[in-house]
Amino acid sequence: MNKAVKQIAESVTASTPGTLSIANRSIAVVGLGYVGLPVAVAFGEKVNVVGFDIKEQRIEELRNGIDATLELSPFTLKGADVTYSSEASALRDSDFIIIAVPTPINAQNQPDLTPLLRASQLVGSQLQKGAIVVYESTVYPGATEEDCIPVLEAASGLKAGEDFFVGYSPERINPGDQEHTFKTIKKIVSAQDEKTLDIVAEVYEAVVTAGVHRASSIKVAEAAKIIENTQRDLNIALMNELAIIFDRMDIDTLEVLEAAGTKWNFLPFRPGLVGGHCIGVDPFYLTMKAEALGYHPEVILAGRRINDTMGRFIATSLVKTLIKQNMPVLGSRVTVLGLSFKENVSDIRNSKVASLVREIEEFGLEVQVTDRLVSKEEACAEYGIELVDPNELKPADVVIFAVSHEEYVEGGWALAEHLLKVGRGVVIDIKGMLDPEQKPKGVHLWRL
Repeated sequence: MNKAVKQIAESVTASTPGTLSIANRSIAVVGLGYVGLPVAVAFGEKVNVVGFDIKEQRIEELRNGIDATLELSPFTLKGADVTYSSEASALRDSDFIIIAVPTPINAQNQPDLTPLLRASQLVGSQLQKGAIVVYESTVYPGATEEDCIPVLEAASGLKAGEDFFVGYSPERINPGDQEHTFKTIKKIVSAQDEKTLDIVAEVYEAVVTAGVHRASSIKVAEAAKIIENTQRDLNIALMNELAIIFDRMDIDTLEVLEAAGTKWNFLPFRPGLVGGHCIGVDPFYLTMKAEALGYHPEVILAGRRINDTMGRFIATSLVKTLIKQNMPVLGSRVTVLGLSFKENVSDIRNSKVASLVREIEEFGLEVQVTDRLVSKEEACAEYGIELVDPNELKPADVVIFAVSHEEYVEGGWALAEHLLKVGRGVVIDIKGMLDPEQKPKGVHLWRL
């Protein structure tokens, strides 16, 4: 390429919205889970990106084109220019660092910022002047500026707003969803000043085809994220409470929702187990902050209580159903289909299916759980559950469709009959996957 052509090419590149910022930035993503990996790969399709994770096994798998979360294919991974590393020094030359690590809760349902603060300390130790740090992890309003920035400053010896700059752009990843992805969901962006916000917006616009929404402050962006999941949690809690009420009335909840859904403005929420690392966790970040400010949030916590007790309700309903069907409770065998927190993913964090299993076992029933998407080692380590290979399941008195994995939806009633003793028994359909009209003879259906 001669000099004149090169100058024209550079001029075109510089005039393209978003291209200049991303081309002039050395991008790194810290945390390569459900959130961080899609972000790193999306940017890696445009420029070289450093992908950092503290788990060496995770890094080795990604280097070999394997995504254990099943979100990205080997082909997609191969098409991105991402340098994977578990060495903190790999971040030293990066000046646009995205932090996307988990923000869980502890056994007392209190926010646990440990992973986030450790990531902040690690990034701070490698931070250079002029760098921008953008947080994507879900937090309560104020956490980025009140908790994270001081750690960055202490670890780096630099001053936020002068030597380095901070932004917040909450993740909106929906695991297992191939339609609504990092690129196709509008991105909320925010920063501590307008100039930084312009850069953050342009960088994300270079890869997010849906565009960005500029929040007026970091706290607004943090609050927007936290209420997205809180709203969903409360709507599901309402459906769960209705399911409990209608069960006592001997009314099929899903039939009621189908009828009510014929009105144009009736929201299509359904009852179910609410687990995972978002909906079942995030509301506690908001309620903790509210209580610290002297306000006790009653509606949000009431919704959390309802959703957290659904495992007990389902287990109790199962026992009542067995008694009504003149089937023994003690010694009956239950097959549970699915352990992950939602359909078509391998993630078992905060899985409410595990809670359901414990509740059933307390009644003296034998439970066998299967889920081919979930790691047997993780299930055992996290919950003490020994997953059974689908081909080694013993005939059961009860089959529970707990997670709507594609294979269970496709298997339907035929799968249920195959797993039951001589094709007879009780089927518990938590996800509303089965058509009641197709129910085989000899099978009793209970659904949430």
